[in-house]
Amino acid sequence: MKIFVTGDRGYIGTVLTEILLSKGYDVIGYDIGYYSDCCLCHIKQQYQLVEKDIRDIQQDDLYGIDAVIHLAGLSNDPLGELDPRLTEDINYYGTIELAQKACLAGVKRFVYSSSQSMYGISETDEELDEEKSKKTPLTVYARTKWEAEKEIRKMTTNDFTVVAFRPSTVFGESGRLRCDIVFNNLVACAFTTGRIEIKSDGTPWRPVIHVRDVCSALIAGLEAPSELVAGKAYNIGISNGNYTVRQLAEAAQNAMPGCELVFTGEHGSDSRTYKVSFARILSELSDYYHPEWDLERGARELVEFFRSCDLKEVQFRGRQCNRLLQIKYLRNIGILDENLRRIKK
Repeated sequence: MKIFVTGDRGYIGTVLTEILLSKGYDVIGYDIGYYSDCCLCHIKQQYQLVEKDIRDIQQDDLYGIDAVIHLAGLSNDPLGELDPRLTEDINYYGTIELAQKACLAGVKRFVYSSSQSMYGISETDEELDEEKSKKTPLTVYARTKWEAEKEIRKMTTNDFTVVAFRPSTVFGESGRLRCDIVFNNLVACAFTTGRIEIKSDGTPWRPVIHVRDVCSALIAGLEAPSELVAGKAYNIGISNGNYTVRQLAEAAQNAMPGCELVFTGEHGSDSRTYKVSFARILSELSDYYHPEWDLERGARELVEFFRSCDLKEVQFRGRQCNRLLQIKYLRNIGILDENLRRIKK
């Protein structure tokens, strides 16, 4: 089975391609390469690599492909706000055009990595589910992910299966690690400085998920029967997968004994709090989605990884592990233009 992975040289894509290859899939990676050099360790990429902007996708790129896993995009709120027009072009129009051309090229399945950020701020203590819960995207990133998901799910036919997955905030080891996401940041801070400082009171809720469990869900989207997943969306998480910021910080501290943990409370009770329900994925896809990672195991893994690559504070706070800083760097040195396109020399 030939799998076309967009964003294969990103944080999740680096792990996903390794797992797909280990399962015997034939992989083609399609990525503009913004983060190709953001490596904390040597990465083997023993599959076909295509370096191309998602905005330039052609139908010819997709002939002979069985399934697409679409990860590529501007990947978080700060990066999405860099230029909202570009976020619209890449995350919304780029996704729709890719799905349309995949369908025309005869691709049978389209697995979309969406986002839980579409839920916005929850006004209740109830866990948010995929269909009934209100969507209140607060940023251009969240809005474009939600709008794109709605449009491509409507493209589902008997011959073209579309399924969307909404990951919790991801954590865990990857050769192209991100530290601009909460739990990775907390553990990296503990490891490199011996201190974690939380500026809220620690009460807000956050759902989190290990990167390998995200990959498990995306592969379930490939392997589950079409009639089970077609046109649906799934929150990706684990049983009891919602944590307070305090619980996340304490898990990071436990992985680094002797680390100081301080709650300054200067920002009070952060209004960005929400809990997410994972009942649908844990019940409907139980034969295909098998999450294995909890916070404690993931924190230990991160600490071991940081030791193996001798992570320094300058790395975890710098462009290598922070996507917005990397994009600004590529612009400043003349690799990317104002539209985030590569400048041809």
